[in-house]
Amino acid sequence: MANVRYMVDDVDAAVHFYTTFFGFRLLSQAGAAFADVARDDLRLLLSGPQSSGARPMADGARPEPGGWNRIHLVVDDVAAEVDRLEAAGLKPRNDVVTGPGGSQVLFCDPAGNLVELFQPAH
Repeated sequence: MANVRYMVDDVDAAVHFYTTFFGFRLLSQAGAAFADVARDDLRLLLSGPQSSGARPMADGARPEPGGWNRIHLVVDDVAAEVDRLEAAGLKPRNDVVTGPGGSQVLFCDPAGNLVELFQPAH
């Protein structure tokens, strides 16, 4: 199983986002500080502002949500997933992009972390 840590502003909102819209299941939660959710072989660690993962570095820099790193979820039909998620009230960050390897689109979680949905070319 691969583990990825995302810094989030609101653990409850992040748990709701991943379990409601992207098929993750809640493994554990420690109040507003931390939760972990899983989908297939991916365990996503959701670290809130009170978590140990949010503590400042020795130079004072603080871990923050967002950035361009992302989890990559393979789907069978990216257009159908966009339609499903838009009907649920989510807005994609970009239009579907298609290249030689397939098609992809990005969504942001409540803290601004990216989720890429990817449909491989056949």
